[in-house]
Amino acid sequence: MKITIESSRVVKPTYNGSAPSTNQHVSLSVFDKVTYNTHIAVIYAFNPPTPSNIAIEKGLSKVLAEYREWAGRLGEDAEGNLVIFLNDQGVRFVEATIDSKLRHVLPSKPTKEIQSLHPSLYGVEELVQVQLTRFTCGSMVVGFTAHHLVADGHATSNFLVAWGLAARGLAIDPIPLHTRDTIFKPRNPPLIQYDHRNIEYMNNKYVKTMSITDNESNEEEIVIHKVHFTNEFINKLRAKASTGVPKPYSRFETTLAHLWRVITKARGLHGHETTQIRISVNGRMRMDPKVPNEYFGNIVLWAFPRSKVRDLINRPLRYAVELIRAEVVKVNDSYFKSFIDFANSDIISKEGLVSTANMNKITLSPDLEVDSWLTFPFFDLDFGSGSPHYFMPTYFATEGMLFLLPSYLGDGSIDAIVPLFKDNLDTIKMYCYSLD
Repeated sequence: MKITIESSRVVKPTYNGSAPSTNQHVSLSVFDKVTYNTHIAVIYAFNPPTPSNIAIEKGLSKVLAEYREWAGRLGEDAEGNLVIFLNDQGVRFVEATIDSKLRHVLPSKPTKEIQSLHPSLYGVEELVQVQLTRFTCGSMVVGFTAHHLVADGHATSNFLVAWGLAARGLAIDPIPLHTRDTIFKPRNPPLIQYDHRNIEYMNNKYVKTMSITDNESNEEEIVIHKVHFTNEFINKLRAKASTGVPKPYSRFETTLAHLWRVITKARGLHGHETTQIRISVNGRMRMDPKVPNEYFGNIVLWAFPRSKVRDLINRPLRYAVELIRAEVVKVNDSYFKSFIDFANSDIISKEGLVSTANMNKITLSPDLEVDSWLTFPFFDLDFGSGSPHYFMPTYFATEGMLFLLPSYLGDGSIDAIVPLFKDNLDTIKMYCYSLD
């Protein structure tokens, strides 16, 4: 995939009226600090006709006036705390072309080649980067990168939808809520009820040992497999797991439970080993009072269902589904508030704790991690010529890091992106569509 970069420049916010001060900064919340300290990237593909680069750039400049954090920079304040400087330094905007038709080069799943469709994720000072790549057929790919410390998937998807509105000359609705430095205050007295020291955080010495061990794995042995689960198959899974249950299990719960069992079989793990899944839990609807959907920032903690391998494989699907639901339910208002109290204490600094949200591992076996994007409105991004016809995350070769996406078919089906070792691929294919 030979890409020609036509231009690269910085886009800054455009304000109606006088511009705000560029000498301000906002502190990261406790949820920002505990999440992944990395850039993420996604790819959108649009069929022709597509709007001009100028229209998309103008929309970006307008929306940045409402989402100033993206146009800022990460840094430290006078006390050494990590903050976002609202200095309007801007975001990277790249224009590119390729001498080919989109259908000839765009793969159906993430590959190393698609990394050329978005700016690099490494050594980047901008918090957002955009690359518009034009194809000879008139199609356009938008490669978007963003720093996870600034916002979670929910908030980022709201920004993307707002960008489309701005590009079409429409009002941004809803306006983002910027209260990350004031909203999550600890209770007085604090009430730490859970073991956050060993769940969201861990000792720094363990991180170094773990990273060395993990990096011994060979990335070249990892392949990205895409599994398409039809709506019909998902409904069969739900019916199988939910028989006799008052409230049927969700599409997410049953699909993830199925994948957990299938991948565990394919890995050939010993029956006495323990396997777990790291599941992101959005706190917006779980905290009391609820946090408005327009809140801009991170509000995610994690649930960790776990099982002995022999039980996961030998017991029915419902066993895995029940484990998932039970652990996710535990990450409730009480849990979130306990975490806020813990993270605002001096325990983290005194004990040298670091976040367990680690993206530097090559393999997660015997465990899994899942990023579910099933409820994000990614397909609502519209620059003026309709929704994207295709969407996917960039290439990310960590064995066991799953992505669940709503299929571009729009029929309720789910696409699962599954990085795994080559030796396990045939077994995955054997079991992934089995209801047994």
